[in-house]
Amino acid sequence: MTDGPDAGMKRRRLPPEERRMQIVEAAVGYFAEVGLAGTTRDLAKRAGITQALLYQYFRSKTDLLEAVFARVYLDRMAPHWPGLLKDRSRPLRERMIAFYGEYTLAIFTYEWMRIFMAAGLAGEALNRRYLEHVRDVLLAPLMEEICHYARGPIRPEVEDLWNLHGGIVYLGIRRHVYHLPTPDDVMPVIERAIDRFLAGFSIDVAALPGVPKGPQP
Repeated sequence: MTDGPDAGMKRRRLPPEERRMQIVEAAVGYFAEVGLAGTTRDLAKRAGITQALLYQYFRSKTDLLEAVFARVYLDRMAPHWPGLLKDRSRPLRERMIAFYGEYTLAIFTYEWMRIFMAAGLAGEALNRRYLEHVRDVLLAPLMEEICHYARGPIRPEVEDLWNLHGGIVYLGIRRHVYHLPTPDDVMPVIERAIDRFLAGFSIDVAALPGVPKGPQP
């Protein structure tokens, strides 16, 4: 019996799509651990395949990284999030808490945080594309809602929203990149951050949808 590095995969005779996904999953774990400078040769060894087999599925390391980013980032973007953020039948605070509860559950993982940081340090265009996607698909509709309800003299700007968003993501960075203690349940921290944000623009967190802030009985 052959004892080469891809012998196990040959014995299992995986369908092409399943084998491709196996390589992507191995790449996610590998690049999260060693950074994006890791080589396809070392990845192939760790995955138990030959480098030649890897290149049957991915023409280059760039193509492989595209698949890794799609797996780690785009596949975790729930299609219902924009609709959730724009649903004015629910109070804005409730929508924001529901969204960030789901968003942090999706991204607060070892692989997401470490690959995101590594890609940023390496200047990867894929990282910028993801941030542009977040801006256009998630933060833009949320900003529209915030402006709709804001009643104070200070008008919200997109940088204010990035500050809130970045502060929430930083909880995951502290946990998975810096290995610093963070609360097991981050939602109370996130809820307080959202409350401070809304209060800063005179958005009544207790108001019904569409009701401007005013004297309470």
